[in-house]
Amino acid sequence: MSDGDGEATTAALQSFLSSLSDLPAAGDETESIDRIAVLEAIKAGCAAAQAVETMRLEELRREAESAAGVPVARQGRGLAAEVALARKASGSAGGRHLGFARALMREMPHTRAALASGALTEWRATILVRETAHLTPHDRAEIDRRLCADVSALEGVGDRALDAEVKRLAYELDPQAVVDRHAQAAKDRRVSTRPAPDGMVRLSALLPLVSGISVYAALKRHADATVGADDRTHAQVMADALVERVTGAATVDALPVAVNVVMSDELLLGNGDAAAHVTGYGPIPADTARAMVATSLDADAATTLRRIFKAPSSGALVAMESTARLFPAGLKQFFDFRDQSCGIPYCDAPIAEYDHADPYANGGATSAANGGGMCLAHNRAKQNPGWRMTTADHTDTTRHTATVTTPTGHAHVSQAPAPPGHHDPILSHVERQLRALLDAA
Repeated sequence: MSDGDGEATTAALQSFLSSLSDLPAAGDETESIDRIAVLEAIKAGCAAAQAVETMRLEELRREAESAAGVPVARQGRGLAAEVALARKASGSAGGRHLGFARALMREMPHTRAALASGALTEWRATILVRETAHLTPHDRAEIDRRLCADVSALEGVGDRALDAEVKRLAYELDPQAVVDRHAQAAKDRRVSTRPAPDGMVRLSALLPLVSGISVYAALKRHADATVGADDRTHAQVMADALVERVTGAATVDALPVAVNVVMSDELLLGNGDAAAHVTGYGPIPADTARAMVATSLDADAATTLRRIFKAPSSGALVAMESTARLFPAGLKQFFDFRDQSCGIPYCDAPIAEYDHADPYANGGATSAANGGGMCLAHNRAKQNPGWRMTTADHTDTTRHTATVTTPTGHAHVSQAPAPPGHHDPILSHVERQLRALLDAA
């Protein structure tokens, strides 16, 4: 395909996307349902087309790097992060998208065809890919043939039923591979947290089968014996017992708490209702933040007040400098407050590492302006050839910004979130253009 043909295809896709917003309203309920079904099929077809383009990107990249003399073992590094940026996804999601494309294009032609036709949704195709990843290419292809050569067999089958059927077939074809996978999975046991609505946190534990069931059964037995002693529900007793047993506290209310709550001085003194920010969680109401501070003071807990200064107009947090190669603890904590999560666009992963945008080896300063927090995957990706990261810290006009340029020349810009209590001024189009010129200067 010539460059002209490729550009025409891209333009046609853009035109198709634009046309969706101009569709006339459906005439009746039947037509609405038909459109919903067709649009779902189009989404699936787009996912299949993305898999084709993802593999074409990998092919082109490997050809270029091979011609440049890059060792085979190093070819394609950072590709998953590029795919993630193009799809507006996190770095870890980029790896899953790349693996999904490889499986469809190399080993699962029937699944790919079903996805391309709209007979299979992207999530259901993901189930098939995920639950056959541990099998040999031959056995994976056999499951692909049995389940997707005739997609009518999947009509009316739910996601959980499909997941169970793939696992059943995998064990039938290679029981030892399934046993080995279970043994390997135990090494991935972990505990994690995710913000939940209304000031709650979702605490998750990925545990081996016996351990997980045993923990749940122990909490349930405790709740069965306790419920009715007070006004707590069965679920609440289980949740409280989990906290008490893990922390060793006598009751949930007696927990020693260590959290970083970021709020403006106005909010702390009760003169505003803007959201405060809890590191590792996100925004919380001002009243909740003030109550947390008051509770800690009333309980004589160790409470520290640390001042962070910001520029009045942009809300940019004031930078701190260091001449050391490694970022000191205070500057790392400043990045936690300023960036809040990985500084790469679309990635909400927690900060795992702190690094220089302009590398230290090239003379880059160890400073707030040239540093930032990133997840492990993105910090590794930006070290690869063709990647470049620049930052801007025009504190009077804008907050800290980071621009990541990938090997294809695509630039992605992220800006530090506004600190609690700050509201950006509403600017006219001309004012925004002038500000952009000032920032670029």
